[in-house]
Amino acid sequence: MDWARQCAVVIPCRNEGTSIGEIVSAVRQQLPSVIVVDDGSTDDTAERAIAAGAETLRHPANQGKGAALRTGWQRAQDRGFAWTLAMDGDGQHAPEDISAFLSCAETTGAALVIGNRMNGASEMPWLRRQVNRWMSRQLSNLVSFPLPDSQCGFRLVNLEALCRLPLATQQFEIESEVLVAFLRAGCKVKFVPIQVIYKSQASKIQPLRDSWRWLRWWRAQRRKS
Repeated sequence: MDWARQCAVVIPCRNEGTSIGEIVSAVRQQLPSVIVVDDGSTDDTAERAIAAGAETLRHPANQGKGAALRTGWQRAQDRGFAWTLAMDGDGQHAPEDISAFLSCAETTGAALVIGNRMNGASEMPWLRRQVNRWMSRQLSNLVSFPLPDSQCGFRLVNLEALCRLPLATQQFEIESEVLVAFLRAGCKVKFVPIQVIYKSQASKIQPLRDSWRWLRWWRAQRRKS
């Protein structure tokens, strides 16, 4: 697999001007095509991404992580890429872990490869760790498949498989929706261990609002099952 020609990195972000340039530069040493989707930033995120060599798409107003990812996936597909590697723009995903995703897809034939932070779960904030484990248990029960880290946004996605799935979410539920949709479609899903990196900046997740959205989505999926 010629990953440099077949895979684009998609980074959805909002107000990540302090980190995005360094991330793009590091990622491009392994995969040269980087698509940054600036989801309504009010800082210099877009300018720094462009300066670091990323193609940068802008949402005039904040639409949500799911919407930003879908914009990036569509752009990668339009450019003829077969795969995308989604990463966060805040530095929580280490570019040196990229090779593990590519190797896993090659050796297993997986259409979706997700980062697994649970080997280093003690490095995660306590509340984030507990919520992640609870969500992963609920989704594991939903699809009858063991999901060690269902909420990790560091993931390699086959675009041909993705474009056949009926995705609808616009916010942080996108990670759960994509994972469940791949499994229900009979696509192979694998997890690879990654580093756990948490910095001092505040999370973009709004606990009450985003938890309610996820619970509403999850209940709808249970009804479908």
